Amino acid sequence: MAYICPLCNGMQFDQVHCPTCQGDMQDSGRYMDFFDDYSPYLEIDGMKKADGISNDLENHQCPHVFECTLCKSQQMQIINEIFIP
Repeated sequence: MAYICPLCNGMQFDQVHCPTCQGDMQDSGRYMDFFDDYSPYLEIDGMKKADGISNDLENHQCPHVFECTLCKSQQMQIINEIFIP
């Protein structure tokens, strides 16, 4: 039994529009993977304790960075994880 991110696992593709220019935004990956070179290789739940986002571990959420394909602006979106029995 576990919670998994549907975006990280290719089960969902969110359509996000840029708040600046209304262009399409693409998922650039998990927010915590941008901290340093080794972040993508560290334990996810441990990184959630130090990512500065309150309760993402307890609420089973996965913060992702999205980048606009037109103006290159970035924004973070919280993705709700799903329970896999």
